[in-house]
Amino acid sequence: MPVTALIPFKPGNPKTRLSCVLDADERITFARLMLADVVRAVRGAGCEPRIISTEEYSCSIAVVDVIPGGLNETLNDLLEVMDGEVLIIMSDLPLSNPEALVRLITTEHDMAIVPGRGGGTNVIYLSRGSDFRVSYYGSSFLKHLRIAEERNLSCEIIDSYRLSTDIDEKEDLPELLIHGQGKSREYLESLGFSISIEKGRVGVTRPEKT
Repeated sequence: MPVTALIPFKPGNPKTRLSCVLDADERITFARLMLADVVRAVRGAGCEPRIISTEEYSCSIAVVDVIPGGLNETLNDLLEVMDGEVLIIMSDLPLSNPEALVRLITTEHDMAIVPGRGGGTNVIYLSRGSDFRVSYYGSSFLKHLRIAEERNLSCEIIDSYRLSTDIDEKEDLPELLIHGQGKSREYLESLGFSISIEKGRVGVTRPEKT
């Protein structure tokens, strides 16, 4: 059986911290294309994607379950009845690729985890979903390590640039423009985004709308 990949997704008013460079409609399109990039990486790793959406959403390349509850409550309810292998991956990781995900799902430990920047958690692999519960927000990485210890689960920490790079703010966009290979990068380029160098630091620039 393929690993089930749970991908939480919020279609409505996503990525508000990018409002300084993307309008509301552009943010919606961008979030959907990042999700599509993640789904393709998941499929490439041999996993079966299952989008967990907070509201109605149609996707031609993955199953969508509409569950309007909170992130932790929703995922823990799902994990409770999942006895097989489970991957939980955030939808704003457009640098994900199959090779990085295979590294997780082939761990010899009970679980593997990829930390995000700022103490968050970007990806979790569980050899048995019902053995674990999640606790996102705040310093979730440390909380997840503590939960693994409490439940006597061996845990491998995976150091992965591609899986640790989430796109939340303008300052994250250069990573996507430099290293991205999917639809979300193409979309930014179609909007006119390009790399800029200011005082020796890499940023992004976009032509002003006329």
